[in-house]
Amino acid sequence: QVQLVESGGGLVQAGDSLRLSCAASVRIFSALEMGWFRQAPGKEREFVAARTWNGDNTYYADSVKGRFTISRDNAKNTVFLQMNSMMPEDTAVYYCAADASRVRIRTSPGYWGQGTQVTVSS
Repeated sequence: QVQLVESGGGLVQAGDSLRLSCAASVRIFSALEMGWFRQAPGKEREFVAARTWNGDNTYYADSVKGRFTISRDNAKNTVFLQMNSMMPEDTAVYYCAADASRVRIRTSPGYWGQGTQVTVSS
């Protein structure tokens, strides 16, 4: 069973920064692509960012380009999402995701974390 454990969510003000972490088992982290999605109240879940296992590609939603940075530490089996210059529109539940495909990791990944709430006030 795939296990993805997220942490780092919370309440911040516009312009602040927040860093999310997602720890995975050795077996799945070493073999799978990893990414982040988010879902705001009343909206569909949307892709945020992804980074390939070997680090040769990163992907970002247009809404977060230049503000968010995804990174991986394969030795620690952890993926991060550094969120800077946060805006109220970033308020959502953020989900860590995993998939064997670098295409599906950006569209319909097969594995999900439990989600962590991020709230940005004006």
